[in-house]
Amino acid sequence: MTRSTLTDVARAAGVSIASASRVLNGMPASDEMRQRVQAAVLALDYRPDPAARSLKNGRTEQIAMVVDDLGNPAYIAMMRGVERVTRAAGYRLQLSSTGADPGLGLEVVHAVARGYADGLIICPLRMSPELVDGLQGSPVPVVVIGSLPRGVQIDNISADSAKGVRLALDHLHELGRRRIAFIGGPLGTTPGDRRLSAYLDTIRALGLAETDCPRVLAGGFTFEAGLSAAAQLLATGARFDALLCANDLIAIGAMRVLADAGVRVPDDVCVVGMDDSELCALCTPTLTSVSLEAEKRGERAAQLLLRRLGDPQAPTRRLRVPPALAVRGSSRRSEERAP
Repeated sequence: MTRSTLTDVARAAGVSIASASRVLNGMPASDEMRQRVQAAVLALDYRPDPAARSLKNGRTEQIAMVVDDLGNPAYIAMMRGVERVTRAAGYRLQLSSTGADPGLGLEVVHAVARGYADGLIICPLRMSPELVDGLQGSPVPVVVIGSLPRGVQIDNISADSAKGVRLALDHLHELGRRRIAFIGGPLGTTPGDRRLSAYLDTIRALGLAETDCPRVLAGGFTFEAGLSAAAQLLATGARFDALLCANDLIAIGAMRVLADAGVRVPDDVCVVGMDDSELCALCTPTLTSVSLEAEKRGERAAQLLLRRLGDPQAPTRRLRVPPALAVRGSSRRSEERAP
């Protein structure tokens, strides 16, 4: 089979060879041109010769990506978005997992600085001052997926998880639920802190009594942590008719515990997760969840990194992706559920 060339890509995209080359090298281009070239790359399965490109431009042709947990469905979706964009531009994606340890993230930053990769996309659970300093001092372009301290000049993509919490609680309130419990993530993590704060702010805004809305914190953002936290919640004897969880894995663990305790979902307790991962459609009942657009955030992060690689002096950009609520069986009214 004949290998596709840059000329083939340019012809399929309806652009000049120079324009196709600009897109593939991460240089400034219109969104329409970038989409056309990337579509042609995927259709033709075009793969630039990495050895030739590295010799020509002095780059590794690698992008490093760092997340907390390579097995988390939200991160998998995010990586899928990053890989789609970077592969179309001729880069290989190198993945690392930190296990929520900012120190390991800093080690990857130092490795990238030594020439391991041409750029870095990082999605840290905890943003320590040392990690911030390392990212700001990086000699290669960096994009952070998540929240950054004010004044930090690093390209950034974030989700409005506080708005996502409000969407979930408004939905449960509209269903007539007034004792809305919460299983949060670990304090000291960005999503753990922000989602707990948004939960407390929203139940107050809805006029709900905090004493009627019990809450516990999970030890992590995992299924096992959800099992443990839900068991702890039930052990308190607190009464609740709805449950918001800090992510889908926690929510699915909580639904398992509720089912084992004879609590019916959604009749007795409505349950809502966050992330809207592929797992939501696989559990019984299917899980209502707040979509934080993980795959789209990955795509946008990769596009920002390619832009920075093409123009190191470009102004720093901070983008926020809005959330959306996907309503499924775990929180539907009885009249909306199938007979």
